[in-house]
Amino acid sequence: MIRPLDARFVTTAVAPEGYPGGGTPEIAFVGRSNVGKSSMINAIAGRRKLVRVSHTPGRTRTLNFFDVDLEVDGERRTLRLADLPGYGFARVQKKERATWERMITTYLAGRRELRGVVSIVDAEVGPTQDDMRTLRYLAEIGRPALVVATKLDRLPKARRRPRLRAIAEALRVNPHQVLGFSATEKQGLTAVCQALWELSDRASTVVDP
Repeated sequence: MIRPLDARFVTTAVAPEGYPGGGTPEIAFVGRSNVGKSSMINAIAGRRKLVRVSHTPGRTRTLNFFDVDLEVDGERRTLRLADLPGYGFARVQKKERATWERMITTYLAGRRELRGVVSIVDAEVGPTQDDMRTLRYLAEIGRPALVVATKLDRLPKARRRPRLRAIAEALRVNPHQVLGFSATEKQGLTAVCQALWELSDRASTVVDP
């Protein structure tokens, strides 16, 4: 059994000098704007308002870090969750979008504490070209990725497993690598938390120069 014990905001950053210290294992969350990223982090943390849920796509424009204390079978561990700006729907100028991309890729490629990345797709919409590009990039830089399909409650129950298989096929990954999730129904929450716990056990993929 896995359960959240406590959660708190740590800091906001736009460059490496602003990243939090301490060596806590980190998991990053990426996905298009309005995919349910904030709701997922709140569900994992056991908090309703740890991360602000916005109805305006593209509201997150910085790297936001949160610490979540989890317990599994009596063992306690702190995971640091990094909420990255969403992609796809944000109406921003090309110059600002380029700045976001540099900020995100600098973090993903160089952050030593980063143990893995949760790539979030919309179960109702399916994978977008941006989602596919993100997964290809993560593979190129050697970052372990977990695919989570959110908003599963918007699909009839009979269509959920077939949709997850279709998402896995579109992304060319094993169906077992795609987890379904619903913040509304709390479906898939335990499986996602367990996957994050396992990711936090991994060694850093960033090699010392």
